Amino acid sequence: MDYQQLSNRLEAVANLVPQDSFLADIGSDHAYLPAHLILNNQITGAIAGEVVKGPYESAERLVNDLLLTDKIDVRLGDGLEVIKPYDNVSAITICGMGGTLIRDILERGKHKKCLTRKELLILQPNVGSHVLRRWLVENHYIIQDEKILSENDKTYEIIVAEASDKKVELTESEELFGPILMNESSEVFKAKWQFELEQYERVIRQLSQSKTSQDEKIAQINHQCDLIKEVLS
Repeated sequence: MDYQQLSNRLEAVANLVPQDSFLADIGSDHAYLPAHLILNNQITGAIAGEVVKGPYESAERLVNDLLLTDKIDVRLGDGLEVIKPYDNVSAITICGMGGTLIRDILERGKHKKCLTRKELLILQPNVGSHVLRRWLVENHYIIQDEKILSENDKTYEIIVAEASDKKVELTESEELFGPILMNESSEVFKAKWQFELEQYERVIRQLSQSKTSQDEKIAQINHQCDLIKEVLS
């Protein structure tokens, strides 16, 4: 993967970035995504944010090599703190992290007033997408779009959300599976949750053989299994 040929998951993210956006790519991973978008005339400019010096220097090298320093500003900082009020960011991408970490980045950004709520959020959690959906609901964001894809035997979800004046609640199933993903029920979606169901059932069998009482934990997992069976039916 490089800035010319993105991975499938980053290509899917790129396709969701609105035309002529000014992008903040948090955890930019060599600045591949913003470089790709600039070179394809999809965005007007970008911030490539990194919290670790090594990846920051890699991103800086790529931007310098491509002569894009006037279009992509590589910044070292924690999460959304790399965004300044004068940047007028219209889209934020956070990819390749756990849902809990992405949630924490958004929460810190909210408290430090780095989020204006005018930005479109394009989030690609590797795991724990339900945690992220819960934060979005609690902070009055509406999920506009969702994608799911498989790459290198891993499944990735992408959530696109925008701020709203009102709180739009999700059901327990919508939070777990994604309101759009469960409605579309693609083959990738079904395969992911069939695999999860089998893992849960294996855990239940193991817990059932335990010498100590595991009734509460088994009941919780059984509830998850029931939700999965319902969405797969």
